[in-house]
Amino acid sequence: MDISYYDFTNLPDKTQFDMVLSKGRIISENTVSNTKNMLYEFSSFTVEIIYSLSKNSISGKNVYLNRAAYSA
Repeated sequence: MDISYYDFTNLPDKTQFDMVLSKGRIISENTVSNTKNMLYEFSSFTVEIIYSLSKNSISGKNVYLNRAAYSA
């Protein structure tokens, strides 16, 4: 799916989560204590979803622009 970093970050959180979980590609996964961090490749950027195992819910996210995607 092609969406710009700017357009993606302006979407509501729920929409962002839904898009990443359905269309993103998992590139890394790490569990520490009661937190699971999932790193997804999505469009031209990377999205980290932080999942609270004790609360059984998403507790946060970080969006990283993949500058290498724009290199010549």
